[in-house]
Amino acid sequence: MNHAAAADVYRRSAVENAPPIKVVRLLYEGALRFLAKAREFNPKDPRSQFVDYTSRADAIVTELRAALDHSLNDEVTDNLEQLYLFCSSELSKALIQRTADPLPGVERVLRTLLEGWQHVEAETTRTAR
Repeated sequence: MNHAAAADVYRRSAVENAPPIKVVRLLYEGALRFLAKAREFNPKDPRSQFVDYTSRADAIVTELRAALDHSLNDEVTDNLEQLYLFCSSELSKALIQRTADPLPGVERVLRTLLEGWQHVEAETTRTAR
């Protein structure tokens, strides 16, 4: 097994065995990374990777929304769903109109949510000791 393949196996294993809260954090970080990459490309250029990176970010937001536990029927779940719907709507607008204009708003929402999850993760780690 070459070095790159071994590193890929290690990364995959690390995610598969990670606590759920870490997986959520990694998803937010991935979506933000994809949005940053999308903004590096001209959205009007049909050969650019703008669509690919924006679509990847949207897939993560869709996955986060699908993972919500609606059986809790609480305000937090409802608010998260509304934020995810906003992000998806803005990302769809970016893809349809081939513009990066909606991306900063999506990044702000995801960054704020990431910060919240980072605090929850830190608190969970602190109380587990």
